[in-house]
Amino acid sequence: MFVRDIIDLARQHLVTEIETTKLIEVAGLLTSGSGIVLVTDAEGVLQGVVTKTDIVRQISVCEGATCLCPVATAMTRDVAVCNSEDTLKDVSRVMKERHLKSIPVVDKNNTPIGVLTASAVLRTLLGDVEFEEAQLINYVKGVGYR
Repeated sequence: MFVRDIIDLARQHLVTEIETTKLIEVAGLLTSGSGIVLVTDAEGVLQGVVTKTDIVRQISVCEGATCLCPVATAMTRDVAVCNSEDTLKDVSRVMKERHLKSIPVVDKNNTPIGVLTASAVLRTLLGDVEFEEAQLINYVKGVGYR
């Protein structure tokens, strides 16, 4: 199974802002249910991500007007990404190795097209395993084969 097979689900979680957006505005997006905001440059190319952890880290050191800094100040720049041609097993492995809850899906120009959550990847992979198991059981029992 590939990322492209669940890209519609990934698009539902896509929230982007440009790197000059004020951190306080992005914090508002994160409180409305999104777990991650993808930060792009003016051309739409991924530059980093912001999570609640990034917001808390920045607020813990800000004073006065520095809390109104651009989101680029607090974003994580070392971002693991995937594309629609990656397998979900590979994506799951990367997410596990890097302890990620979400991973951006980008196109060939590094433009965000979605966000995969760990739960969506695992649900899909478990569904594949259950399907393969059912097929194997049917094969062994001779169901549907004459």
